[in-house]
Amino acid sequence: MKTVLRLEELVKLAACYLLTLKIGFSYWVFWAWLLVPDISMVGYLVNTRVGAVIYNLAHHQGLAIMIGLAGLYTGNVYLEFTGLLLLGHSSMDRVFGFGLKYPDNFKHTHLADQP
Repeated sequence: MKTVLRLEELVKLAACYLLTLKIGFSYWVFWAWLLVPDISMVGYLVNTRVGAVIYNLAHHQGLAIMIGLAGLYTGNVYLEFTGLLLLGHSSMDRVFGFGLKYPDNFKHTHLADQP
């Protein structure tokens, strides 16, 4: 089952890249910005609870979709791109087994049973 779920996330990542091209961005822009959402790990400098909240906001796929749809609705390609980037990044993370974080430990994610 894990393989199927990872393949599903890989398809989402590819779709985000292709949609970025469709809305008019150059082929390299998506890849250049792909790791930027990991800046959200800075919250872990405060403590694990704050870190988990900030990290999870930046990696929540529902929020990414809402941002992208807001861009589509308003005609703002930068919001569309931001939504695609956030969704693509979180999908990439899940392909590699990184998930949303629990507040007790950075390594304790929704994809793993224990830290």
